[in-house]
Amino acid sequence: MTVQGTAGKRVGVMFDRDQRPEDLAAFAAGAEAAGAEDLWLVEDLGWAGAMSSAALALAATERLRVGIGIAPAPLRNPALLAMELAALSRVFPGRLIAGVGHGVADWMSRVGAATPERLSLLGETITAVRTLLAGETAHIDGRAVRIDGVRLVHAPAQPPPVVAGVVRPRSLALSGRVADGTVLSEGHGPAAVRAALGHIAPDRPHELVVLTHLSLTDPLHDIAGETAHWLGIPPDDVFLATGGPATAASRVRELWEAGAATAVLRPVGGDPLGQLGETLAALGRRPGGPSAG
Repeated sequence: MTVQGTAGKRVGVMFDRDQRPEDLAAFAAGAEAAGAEDLWLVEDLGWAGAMSSAALALAATERLRVGIGIAPAPLRNPALLAMELAALSRVFPGRLIAGVGHGVADWMSRVGAATPERLSLLGETITAVRTLLAGETAHIDGRAVRIDGVRLVHAPAQPPPVVAGVVRPRSLALSGRVADGTVLSEGHGPAAVRAALGHIAPDRPHELVVLTHLSLTDPLHDIAGETAHWLGIPPDDVFLATGGPATAASRVRELWEAGAATAVLRPVGGDPLGQLGETLAALGRRPGGPSAG
């Protein structure tokens, strides 16, 4: 198994879907100034679109890597998705990471995009997108995706990583086979991270990104209950970065030590950038620059 080593550990922040799109540029600049290495965006039905949001965040910053977490495969034709990602990657080389997932089943049904071939659709979409971004001609006649001789005119010189946002064992195994990395949702702690890596079983470099709620003042009991229900685990098993900055920082380190390459903080409550800055300082991250150690 090959995973990103200790030297590659990253910490990022999520721009919460409930925040206004017009506030994204300032938030991204603030996250970069605080020392974050990643900014992750959400593409949920009814909220802001990920491609336009990524463009705003990239244009407002100089070094921040912007992650799309997660574009629903049923909503995104793979050829069009590759075209969008290629354009962003050419203008902002090396600063994009693109997540693709199954999409929430109920949301996909509400827009007529539900499919019984969820696993095939995700795998074939990721394969098609990676093929196109590599500048190759895509010929896919799959169970869910059909592309006949399509090639990008403006393929990026540096293709962005395409990662799978998945949870269940079969989907994790699929991610290990076809994707450049995996994104685990909020609530996954060290034991779940190690278990996920066992299912992923990558045989080439594979970045594991783990999201986690952050609160420096609130124990987040309600969020723990909601997350437990969604993951199908006891509330006490839900992993949260709560407590003071030192405690939250120690939780991030636990994820890294378990095998996560990137920990993405999702601040809850007031002053999300302030919470981010305090946690980054406790992790030894210099404002406006890389890790202090």
